[in-house]
Amino acid sequence: MIDLHTHSTVSDGTETPTELLATAAGAGVTVLALTDHDTTGGWAEATAARPSGMTLVRGAEFSTVSPDGRGGEVTAHLLGYLFDPEDPAIVAEQERVRASRRDRVRAMGERMAAGGLPVDGEALLARLPADSPAGRPHIGQALVAAGVVESVSEAFAGPLRKDGPYYVEKYNTPMATAIAMIRAAGGVAVFAHPFARKKGPIVESSVILDLAAAGLDGIEIDHPDHGPEDRATLGALAAETGLIVTGSSDYHGTNKTNTPIAGETTAPAEFEKIIERAKGVEVLADRRPPAT
Repeated sequence: MIDLHTHSTVSDGTETPTELLATAAGAGVTVLALTDHDTTGGWAEATAARPSGMTLVRGAEFSTVSPDGRGGEVTAHLLGYLFDPEDPAIVAEQERVRASRRDRVRAMGERMAAGGLPVDGEALLARLPADSPAGRPHIGQALVAAGVVESVSEAFAGPLRKDGPYYVEKYNTPMATAIAMIRAAGGVAVFAHPFARKKGPIVESSVILDLAAAGLDGIEIDHPDHGPEDRATLGALAAETGLIVTGSSDYHGTNKTNTPIAGETTAPAEFEKIIERAKGVEVLADRRPPAT
C-alpha cells in the first residue's frame, strides 16, 4: 500500500516520525511519504527510523494561496515530493511561512484570552521547537487540555473556525510560485485535496487546468474529504491534462480520526511517475519495491 500524505509531531500530527513509520508498518504500508507542513524537519528522524522493506518518500505540504477561478483567492495546499531540502528558495520560503504561522498562533491566543478562553499563545509556542510550523491544531490541543472542547475536530468547528472571532490569517505562498520552487529544486508538485469542501471554498476546475499548464505535476484525488462526484471530476481533469493521480490518508494521528493511515492509497503506476520525474533526492528503500 502506498500512502503519500502524512504528518508527524514535527508539524501538526500526534506521532513522532519514528512512531508514524511504526504505525505505517503495522498497517502494511510499503511506501510512505512524510509531508509535514512547511518543514523538512522530520526527514532525518524518519530516515533513521525507516523499517526494512518500507520505501520512504521525503516531502512537505506547502501552505499556498491560489486563484479560485471566480475572481478571488482561496487558501490551498501543495504537496512537494523529493525536492532538494537545501534549495535556498525553499529554505527561505519555508522559514517565512513558519514565522507567519507562529505569529498567528500568538495573535489567536491573545484574542482567545481576551474572549475568556484559557489559551496562552506565548506559553503554547514556548513548548514547541523554535522552528516548529505551529498551527491551529496546536491551539486545538490546548483547548482540549483545558476542557473547552472534547476534540481537535470540535475545536476546528467552533473556536478555530475561519469565520469565527478568533481567526487570524497567515502568509501563504502563491501556488504558482510554490510549484516553480519545488520543480526548480528537483521535486514533484501535487495539488493536495483540491476539492476538499469541508475545509472551505475550493478552486474551479479551470484553475487546475491553468496550473497544469504552469507546471503542476499531479492532483490528489482519493482523499477522505473528496466525495464520489468530485473524484470523478478530478479524474477527468487528470485524464485531460496528463496529471499524476495520487491518493492518501492525510493522516494526523489522533488530531484527525476520520481516516486511518492508508485509508486512501496511490496506485503503483502513478507512484512510479513521481519517481521518474523527481531529480532532487531519491526515495529511500532497501531496493526498488514492488509498490503494492
